[in-house]
Amino acid sequence: MSTPDSITAAAILPLVGGPANVLTVAHCMTRLRLGLRDGDLVDEAGLRALPAVLGLVADDGSYQIVLGPGTVARVTPAFEALLASAPAPLAPHGAEPATAPATAPGAESGAGPGAGPGAGPGAEAATTADRLALRGAELKASRSRRNATPLKLFLRRVADVFVPLIPALIGCGVIAGLNGLLINLGVLRGLTPALTAIAAGFMALIAVFVGFNTAKVFGGTPVLGGAVASVVVYAGVAKVTVLGVTLAPGQGGVLGALAAALLGTYVEKWCRRWVPPTLDVLVTPTLTVLLTGLVTLYALMYAAGELSAAIGTAAAWLLSTTGALAGLVLGALFLPLVMLGLHQALIPIHTTLIEQQGYTVLLPVLAMAGAGQVGAALAVYVRLRHDTSLRTTIRSALPAGLLGVGEPLIYGVSLPLGRPFVTACAGGAAGGAFIGFFSMLGDRVGSTAIGPSGVALFPLLSGNRGLAVTAAIYAGGLLTGYAVGFAATYFFGLGGTLRNGPDGGLDRDTGGTSPPRRSEQAAV
Repeated sequence: MSTPDSITAAAILPLVGGPANVLTVAHCMTRLRLGLRDGDLVDEAGLRALPAVLGLVADDGSYQIVLGPGTVARVTPAFEALLASAPAPLAPHGAEPATAPATAPGAESGAGPGAGPGAGPGAEAATTADRLALRGAELKASRSRRNATPLKLFLRRVADVFVPLIPALIGCGVIAGLNGLLINLGVLRGLTPALTAIAAGFMALIAVFVGFNTAKVFGGTPVLGGAVASVVVYAGVAKVTVLGVTLAPGQGGVLGALAAALLGTYVEKWCRRWVPPTLDVLVTPTLTVLLTGLVTLYALMYAAGELSAAIGTAAAWLLSTTGALAGLVLGALFLPLVMLGLHQALIPIHTTLIEQQGYTVLLPVLAMAGAGQVGAALAVYVRLRHDTSLRTTIRSALPAGLLGVGEPLIYGVSLPLGRPFVTACAGGAAGGAFIGFFSMLGDRVGSTAIGPSGVALFPLLSGNRGLAVTAAIYAGGLLTGYAVGFAATYFFGLGGTLRNGPDGGLDRDTGGTSPPRRSEQAAV
């Protein structure tokens, strides 16, 4: 029986080149991530036309289709079922890849490099949305090339360790918030101990899951990664003394587990190279667990414990002492960090704070960057009231933006236009400063999980002043980000009055033609 999700999956498959072109399938919180044999076979115009598709990201060998939270978790199994039921993949030069490649983004509308008078019947139909979509694709490709450095690729792989854990973090976080509310209200006292166990069970063993995923991502045997990481949370480590200090179960947390599993992966690979095949099944697992376990106990747990404690202390000091300034800087710079690929270094930090304190105080501040994007997009929508194509793009992307899925607004509106991206960052700075100011007053706002943002973060909020106060402060930060992002973009982000030109692009009152010139993107 067909469902909306199976229909979406069936529509996506031929637009990415068919079953023979799909090598790998995975998903995160919002994106269907595909490894493709030939990226040139993707019909981006066709994908963007699908109602369920919120955006597209081509990033270092993976092709990512933004579907939004919830939807992606339902579409991915349907997509995998279609692949499983498809005929055996054709050879790279078989009939499927030999078909005419999909039209390049914007080519159908004449927005391609060769568009112009006489470029084809679609040239006259080019719209601002088409042009901005093409420019967004160019910027994404350029960003991917710049981000393909060893450090950023390593950070991306580290992020891949934690992304699969996000659904469990969210589920346990929501249950923990509900349990806290019941305890504060003094109701269902017989149920709250059970909810505590359910919410805390995953966090008690998160190190094992981190170790399992680390080995999987970095090319080791996942169960061996989980085995060496389990040392970190084993109660018996309390009998081990290092440098005169007795270890504590869980010391080093997810950072210790990450380091242990990473070391175990390299030990395993070394053993696979040098141990004779007849002894491999016995010697390699034994040496991997033994050597890595000893290093974990006598070095990594202590060092990672000190680092984790320093992270918690630094985060608390940063917002309690320099809250408004820290919030302003973090809110302003988060989206540029995303563009540089450095935001992935924050994922282990968030997880460490959640493990230590029960919530991360950094995520609500960083979420204000998305609020600035929403405000900026609304300003563009109001100012360019005659540009039907761009307003349609904004209307379709705004619901996702409000829920914290920012890619459609970033790559479809603000970043291609240039200045609105900068004014959106100003909105994020204002929202971050708002939350940081209250942190200076002692009102901490945190999130019990990572992943959601925008209004979707409300069910995961936690703090030291009760849920009502915490939610009110976070709501105030969102409204501040919306308002400042809107005002900054409306008055300063569009560089004068803009109107729709005869070719569907943006004309300035000074006679300029659409879209904004490259020199106007220098700030980005």
